[in-house]
Amino acid sequence: MTPTHLETIQIDSAPNPSVAVIWMHGLGADGNDFVPIVRELNLQNCPGIRFIFPHAPTMPVTINGGNVMRAWYDILGTDLVRREDDAGLRKSQEAIAQLIANEKARGIAADHIILAGFSQGCAIALQTGLRYPEKLAGLLCLSGYVPIHTTLAAERSPANQATPIFMAHGRADPVIPIHRAEQSRDLLQSLGYSVEWHEYMMPHSVCEEEIEDIGNWLRQLLA
Repeated sequence: MTPTHLETIQIDSAPNPSVAVIWMHGLGADGNDFVPIVRELNLQNCPGIRFIFPHAPTMPVTINGGNVMRAWYDILGTDLVRREDDAGLRKSQEAIAQLIANEKARGIAADHIILAGFSQGCAIALQTGLRYPEKLAGLLCLSGYVPIHTTLAAERSPANQATPIFMAHGRADPVIPIHRAEQSRDLLQSLGYSVEWHEYMMPHSVCEEEIEDIGNWLRQLLA
């Protein structure tokens, strides 16, 4: 399967950055969605960071009546466990792995690359990061879940067994209920991953307290 070539938005916090953050948006959004958050993270004293915000490809989304929108994979129904777009998830996994390869070619080592994502983007960050054959710096996972969870134990890469994982979710999320994220957290912990868990009184969104916690986690990770 040939990976999709993704268009991206790039923001460098300093010349010649030594760290990259590849940040995936949610269903129906695009790479612009999380660009404004960069300036709110208070990362001025960190090493130079290249933020990369890819645009997902467009596709018909079953749960939305087949309407075409940006999506990392198809959503086949409200149950996010029993029926999953395995092929779509793996195609996006390959596309994000290609973005990692691009950054390595530009001089940023894999262990200085963070995968981040919201909702569908969170699922792709976990799908890619846990299976990636080289150690990554961290996984930043917002309002999402572990996809294709039944094959994770067999497919995961030992290279990222100790990679820090930040997971955050809204207690009032009507799109991906918090119990789905808690199941993912518990699965990861049962497999020996270190998960820093946060929950907030918010719906399927991002809140100010969460942005502050993300900034704290990134500063600690990059110190």
